[in-house]
Amino acid sequence: MSPPALPPQVHVIVRDWLCANSILLRGADENVLIDTGYVTRAQRTLELLQQPQALGSGHLHRILNTHGHSDHIGGNAHVQRIYGCRIAVPAGEAGLIETWDTRGLWLDYAGQEAERFMYDEIIEPGATLTLGEVEWLVMAAPGHDMGAVVFYAPAPRILISGDALWYNGFGMVMPETGERPALRATRATLEMLSRLEVALVIPGHGRPFTDYAGALERAFSRLEAFEADPARTARHCLKVMFAFSLLHLGRLPEGEFIPYLARTPIYGDIGTRFLGLSTDEIGKILLRELVDGKVVTQQEGFFVPVNVREH
Repeated sequence: MSPPALPPQVHVIVRDWLCANSILLRGADENVLIDTGYVTRAQRTLELLQQPQALGSGHLHRILNTHGHSDHIGGNAHVQRIYGCRIAVPAGEAGLIETWDTRGLWLDYAGQEAERFMYDEIIEPGATLTLGEVEWLVMAAPGHDMGAVVFYAPAPRILISGDALWYNGFGMVMPETGERPALRATRATLEMLSRLEVALVIPGHGRPFTDYAGALERAFSRLEAFEADPARTARHCLKVMFAFSLLHLGRLPEGEFIPYLARTPIYGDIGTRFLGLSTDEIGKILLRELVDGKVVTQQEGFFVPVNVREH
């Protein structure tokens, strides 16, 4: 059976690694946007939303978030100001957003930003929502974020996966000690997803894809590598966080690199606790692996991200 095309009322706004994708679900009585990108691109989110092939001059009634990280919630406040729309967040994220827990939301703790907002509704896992004239099941998807949800439409077999599943893996998982509950939750989420009949995945980052079995295989393989080597999980986390921060900053003077790591708590916490490394040692590892991996380059005294573009 050939995979379905997107229903005409579902429009995907594909972004980059700083901004999560936004998914517009158009209905006769309600238009809904899932995830709004990063705060510094909030105006661009609005411009993309208002393009004729998306919402055009129509009204936006609700914002839904898959989880509470800065690249998914950053445009919430700006878009809400324009449309007066309601905001719905997963139940597991509500407490962090209500108190604006900047550590739990990975904001100043990780060198990230988001404009504060307040939610109007809570999305409960297990609920069935009609969005864009399609029925979607809300499913808990802890791991990368312990309060995350995904949206699954059984009839067209479409999964809006957030950061629970990408074409080549999933969102980073914070390093842990003991029983490592986030990694265990990641495995449970992937096993849950593997039981679904899915023909098309709309991920949080990257283009929609149909190779569901292949994506799950790649995700399980990555998970197994993290399970086998806790230090690898820690190093991966540091690389992902710095690469994301550099997208946010645009560029960083070479002389500011070590001071930036020193004043951003996540690098010292993970480097000391899980790797036993000083800030200088962390910096050497980050630069070597990110430059060798062609994620970061050096240009005229600055570190800059490589091959990043806004879609």
